[in-house]
This record gives sequence, C-alpha cells and structure tokens, in this order.
Amino acid sequence: MRHRMKGRKFNRTSAHRAALLRNLAASLITHEQITTTLPKAKDLRPVVEKLVTLGKRGDLHARRQALAYLYNDTETVNKLFDALAKRYESRNGGYLRIIKAGFRFGDSAPKAVIEFVDRDITAKGTEDRARHEALKELEGELQAA
Repeated sequence: MRHRMKGRKFNRTSAHRAALLRNLAASLITHEQITTTLPKAKDLRPVVEKLVTLGKRGDLHARRQALAYLYNDTETVNKLFDALAKRYESRNGGYLRIIKAGFRFGDSAPKAVIEFVDRDITAKGTEDRARHEALKELEGELQAA
C-alpha cells in the first residue's frame, strides 16, 4: 500500500529528482509557462505554489529560503518576490494551471503545459531571445573584424 507516500520517483535518485524539480521551478518562474510531461507538471505545482507563498510573505527569511531552494538564482528570486508576489497578493493559492497538451512523438508520454494564472505573455522566452540577439551581435562583430 502507498499510504503517506507522496510524489513520484521518475526513475531518478532523490538528489536528481530534487534537482529536476528545482530547475523546473526556476524555469517556470522565469518564463511563466513551460511544457513538460504531465506527471512532472503535477509534481511541480505544489513546489512552485509554496515558493509563491514565500514570495508573498516577503521578509528576509523567506527570501533566503527561496534563494537556497533555487540555487542562489537572484534574478529568479527577485522576480518571484517583486512581480509575482504583487500579482497574487489577493489570491489565496491556485497560482498555476495545468493544461494537457497531447502526447510526445517519441515515446507517447503525456505532455502538459503548466503556466501561471494571469501570466505575463511577454515573459515566455525573453531570456532565450536576448541570448540569441547577443549571439547575433557577436557573430556580426566577428564577421566585421
């Protein structure tokens, strides 16, 4: 029987599983919408909702707890405590939604989109676009030299 056994193993060690959830949480906070498998999205939801609740608390101890969980990623924690905490200050939980998105081509794993309710549409992929534009500028400078 599975009494009091929460979470899935994902065929990973406990450290690998913790790192997976931390990285997914950081990506979700940064981009406000990610696509992953349905079981990972379901296990990610309580992790991120607890982080948003820490952001809403807003004190120094909560910020340090979030920094410790997110591998000292200060940009992500600043977004969590500034933008997301203000956006959800009047909402008591339920910050995320999971939308089923079909099945993956290679192994037919069920896919899902997990996103923040009332998310900022422009946030998705902004870091990727900025990195891509910076690489283009570097390539242009190298070709000009």
